[in-house]
Amino acid sequence: MGCGAIGTSLAKAILSFFTEQSELSSLYDIDIEKAYRLSGLLKTKKIAALNLEDLINNVDLVIEAASAKSSYEIAKKSLSVKKDIMIMSVGGIVDNYKELFVLAKEKNARLYIPSGAICGMDGLKAAAQSKINKVTLTTRKPPAAFKGVAFVLKKKINLDQIREDTVLFEGSAQSAIKHFPANINVAATLSILGLGQEQTLVKIIAAPKATRNIHEIEIDSDAGKISTRTENVIHPDNPKTSYLAVLSAVATLKEILEPVRVGT
Repeated sequence: MGCGAIGTSLAKAILSFFTEQSELSSLYDIDIEKAYRLSGLLKTKKIAALNLEDLINNVDLVIEAASAKSSYEIAKKSLSVKKDIMIMSVGGIVDNYKELFVLAKEKNARLYIPSGAICGMDGLKAAAQSKINKVTLTTRKPPAAFKGVAFVLKKKINLDQIREDTVLFEGSAQSAIKHFPANINVAATLSILGLGQEQTLVKIIAAPKATRNIHEIEIDSDAGKISTRTENVIHPDNPKTSYLAVLSAVATLKEILEPVRVGT
């Protein structure tokens, strides 16, 4: 679901790496022409679905690569009919993820959330078995990554004139997810695994000298302190996301399809 840069990358990965274990059986985008174009690009049989329901009915695992505006409804519809789903737009489900967790259990379906563009999720999951005291995320991205963001426009920040690191936002993950839904899925994932939206702290910085999307995480827990820094290569087709986020989803697919899992 979603045939933009991320959906296209994942579809290609399925055809390149997982043909023995899986079949790419359906594509859908709210802009149906995107689904038709991707189907043609992949030189597959006619697998473009006419609507979301058709896609869900034709697969065992739904991969959401659409947007935060629609990811919750996609997840709910999929789980309701006992279909497994992988969510890329985590920011869209963070307000209601507990409901989805309950629904998945009731329907005996699986909900997968890849680590995305950050490292350290295995450590955070382990630390959460003790007590987590503080989680802080600092994100630096090139100013172009924030083009069109309503929060930035409202603040009348001229991204083209930024010459040094400029803090665009500092506050709770809840507010960060609200104002930067296309840029801050990592904050949503941290919130779900850790202290929740209100207590997870986020700072977002426009960094003109940055050539990569940089995420620094600080975790303080009874099990110890964890610090990670991830410098992500920007996705070649979408400056608002990181290449690692796509690879994280591919790695999650590998865990789903293969019998051996390594790591927490």
